[in-house]
Amino acid sequence: MITMRDVSLRREENQILDHVSLNIRKGENWVILGRNGSGKTTILEMLTGYLFPSSGRIEVLGNVYGECDVREVRKEIGYISPSLLEKLNLSDPVWEVVATGAYAFLRFYQEIPEDVKDKALKLLEEMNLGKLSYHPLGTLSQGERKKVMLARSLMSEPKLLIMDEPCAGLDLYEREKMLAEVERLGERDITVVYVTHHVEEIMPLFSHVALIRDGKIAGSGPKQEVLNDKMIKQTYDIPARIEWDGGRPWIKVVSGG
Repeated sequence: MITMRDVSLRREENQILDHVSLNIRKGENWVILGRNGSGKTTILEMLTGYLFPSSGRIEVLGNVYGECDVREVRKEIGYISPSLLEKLNLSDPVWEVVATGAYAFLRFYQEIPEDVKDKALKLLEEMNLGKLSYHPLGTLSQGERKKVMLARSLMSEPKLLIMDEPCAGLDLYEREKMLAEVERLGERDITVVYVTHHVEEIMPLFSHVALIRDGKIAGSGPKQEVLNDKMIKQTYDIPARIEWDGGRPWIKVVSGG
């Protein structure tokens, strides 16, 4: 599904990514975990073809970037990011915002096919947002807007879904509601790559983790092999203990460590 081989990105004197290699296979769902500024979002921008490396090779869904039309590849990728949410019109009805995902538009300026509208309404019902389908996007809570973005990303039935900190800014209640929807992605034939800096967002859905620090991969592989006390300290410079409960890891900072 995804191969990054020896990928580096340098801007003047700044080394943003340093020889990053990842191999994500079909049937695997990955979390990219690390501190703010570690290079997580940069990796996502490369996977979606909005940023190209200084060196190295990136292959996504059988397409080698630099040898293909990335606009065609993006049609098979769902993408959720804070920057995309900011570009949407808050006065548009929720169902219409979701429907734009079928065409990767930001807004419709022509009549919307009835089958596209029906599909958008169905996705909103599945996420328990049906009652808000005709409300303006701007009247929804932050958590509801994030779920709308998830519904929008699924309109094109992508093979790959990339999520950039979808729970950022949410309170505990809305975060757990959003994570419940993320977990339900396991019912779909889709590979998920999820970026966060919060360990507790790693749901049972996710099989693998990549830890990134200062633009380098600190560790990657099956989550219960990679997520251990030593690797967390190496990634975050904080002594902590990982505990597993309900298929999710929870982190406890060790005082005086």
